[in-house]
Amino acid sequence: MSISSMKDIQLLKKIGLIVSQVLKEMRQAATPGMKTQDLDFIGAKLLEKKGARSAPKLTYNFPGTTCISVNEEVAHGIPSNRVLAPGDLVNIDVSAELDGYFADTGASFQIPPYHGPTQRLLRVTRSALDKAVNTARAGVRINQIGKAVQEIAQNGGYTVIRNLGGHGVGSALHEEPRFIGNFYDKNDDRILEDGMVITIEPFVSMRAIHVVEQSDGWTLKTPDRSLVAQFEHTLVIRKGYPVLITQL
Repeated sequence: MSISSMKDIQLLKKIGLIVSQVLKEMRQAATPGMKTQDLDFIGAKLLEKKGARSAPKLTYNFPGTTCISVNEEVAHGIPSNRVLAPGDLVNIDVSAELDGYFADTGASFQIPPYHGPTQRLLRVTRSALDKAVNTARAGVRINQIGKAVQEIAQNGGYTVIRNLGGHGVGSALHEEPRFIGNFYDKNDDRILEDGMVITIEPFVSMRAIHVVEQSDGWTLKTPDRSLVAQFEHTLVIRKGYPVLITQL
């Protein structure tokens, strides 16, 4: 969507705060021995309490309230009886709707004890998000977001997942622009416009460059079982620094 009033920003911030708070509380609740379906239940109860609805369930009838992916699972992981173990790399993606407005956020983190290479992957991915957000200005080509992510990833010795990226959001979970890649595409001449609402979500990988959908029709994994980290913000494009909708 493209915002048309301050009311749009206010309502986007309202749902943005909700998904950010749910993500934070789920992350704090994640402990060894917990099933991912129990972690998802925490997110479901929090959204219900705040009057919000799960966007993937509402939009796609996803078999969970949130997406929880573990280790070689990169995205769209279905909450299940899978038990979190010490050292697991976990990604939680929370998107929801309230009063007709949608926001989307996500983060990867490791269940203690921490592992040096995994922690470095997380730091580099977070840096890629920060640089991409700082690049996102009205009048700038969309491919500059991907360029920023790719440069940070490659400088860190990593690759980016090429078939996952950001997207338009706001009045629906997924809308135009449909795909905002995490790599530089010189042929992408689309321009970021003032008021445009998008997500930026780097997927930085230790080796893989793509993910493969599994037989459940949802879960996306790396073909070589390499680890991938992701961080995601919803933001409103401005001429200066963007308005971060999902920042606590």
